[in-house]
Amino acid sequence: MEKARGKLRVAEKLYQDGEYEDTVSRAYYAAFHATQALLLTEGQKAESHKGAITLFSLFFVKTGKFEKNFGKYLSNLKDDRESSDYEVFSFIDQETAKTALQEARAFLEKAEEYLKETGMQTD
Repeated sequence: MEKARGKLRVAEKLYQDGEYEDTVSRAYYAAFHATQALLLTEGQKAESHKGAITLFSLFFVKTGKFEKNFGKYLSNLKDDRESSDYEVFSFIDQETAKTALQEARAFLEKAEEYLKETGMQTD
């Protein structure tokens, strides 16, 4: 989770600097690393970004441990990150970056809450 928190801090700094494409990328990685931490509690490790989303849905959304909107956040963040990183003519504006930060923040807060409730994280 420390890696996830670090990526979120960087995303927030990038947003303040007006670097919206990179904000979206770091926000996604914050959620991705939180997802990997969550998957470890189930004895799982995703081998790809798509795999992380699939396993998160299977082990956390479908079981009711997380609401559906968190699966959507993860998927939205991945799509926006891919657009910002790979599309030559992508346009990530301030509003898209702001939404990405909000979704990543909410995702990390929920992940940390879950980890504390299950005794997997004590800080």
